[in-house]
Amino acid sequence: MHSSLSEWGVDFDFLFAFFAAWYGMGKRREARERAVQFLFQHDLNPREDLDAALSQFWDSQQGAAIAEEKGAAHWGQTVELPPPTTDEAAVRMFADPLIRGTLEHRDEADAIIKKHAINWELHRIAAVDRNILRLAIYEMLHREDIPPVVSINEAVDIAKKFSTQDSGKFVNGILDKVKSELMRPAREVK
Repeated sequence: MHSSLSEWGVDFDFLFAFFAAWYGMGKRREARERAVQFLFQHDLNPREDLDAALSQFWDSQQGAAIAEEKGAAHWGQTVELPPPTTDEAAVRMFADPLIRGTLEHRDEADAIIKKHAINWELHRIAAVDRNILRLAIYEMLHREDIPPVVSINEAVDIAKKFSTQDSGKFVNGILDKVKSELMRPAREVK
């Protein structure tokens, strides 16, 4: 009594597409988390040379992953980093344009945050939340390949992970107001 999945009506093309999308979404979440980490760091300690700062950031991320896997280096020991893995390259390839775009449109995002964060001055918003909002607003306004609801959901989840449970509600409230002003569908890609 041996039967194949195709006899049960399983659509292998659908399954492949589903798992490819699921895997890709995991890498995109990781890329957004890394982008927020960089933006937070850059917000508190800006460097003039963005390319050098990004290079150092990605090297430190790779070094931290290696240390987690193999143990930390000893004092004075230099660690030569191997070339990035395919997964690391995919994360960076998605994150770098997000970081650069967010920084390029930071003033615009800050004005929008100020408009919707009633009774909050920008500098009083937690630095993590502020940078999560900046990233999501950049995506919503300038990345037509990302549906705004995806940007909002990702931002809320990242806020819950890196900040507080209340941060998720705060981020959601601000971004929902931004979404209501968009001139494009919230659930579709152009």
